[in-house]
Amino acid sequence: MKPGADIVPLDHVLLSDRPLVVCDVDEVVLEYLTPLDAFLRSRGHELLPRSFRLTGNIVDRSTGEAVLEAAVKALQEEFFATQDQWQTPAALAVETLGALGKDADVVFLTAMPPRHAEVRRRLLDRHGLDFPMVATEAAKGPVVQALHRGRSLPLAFVDDIHSNHHSVRESVPEALLVRLMANQAFLALAPDPGEFIVTASDWRDAERRIRAHFAAFAGR
Repeated sequence: MKPGADIVPLDHVLLSDRPLVVCDVDEVVLEYLTPLDAFLRSRGHELLPRSFRLTGNIVDRSTGEAVLEAAVKALQEEFFATQDQWQTPAALAVETLGALGKDADVVFLTAMPPRHAEVRRRLLDRHGLDFPMVATEAAKGPVVQALHRGRSLPLAFVDDIHSNHHSVRESVPEALLVRLMANQAFLALAPDPGEFIVTASDWRDAERRIRAHFAAFAGR
């Protein structure tokens, strides 16, 4: 965790007495790897699905050589600064989140430098995804715990990265953990998330699992 990353502003997130769905953004709500590859190609690079990471898989198209980590970070920085020119909603995300939002509070928790939050907010709003958003590089578990505040209401967490799920499980063990990833080529390279994390095939499947969790909670 970066210094100061444990101080995450949450005052703008106002929850009702309803279930809570906390969603990652990149590769979950918005396409990320596919538009990132398009961006990289416009800069003379490309992203190859060889392992579940960026460093080592972003290569110079003229030489085929992997770019160094510092260059990867610089390219990511430029991509985030111009994300509204590249990223679009993942399949079924807009309509499914709209449906879930009628019965639950939805909060976006995006692992992105907060300095790019304004661009992301405009991008989400453009597509009608106007749910509250928290942009932080802090560990996600404590943030989800602070959002939920130990309420006696069901909680679902949707993300593509297994380490984020493990962080949430440590902080909020009662949460339903749903892995969802738009890019199927990289999903096939992802580590086994573990027995406590369910993998959804798409947003419709994720919605079914989330609603089943809500129903089971209500029936206890």
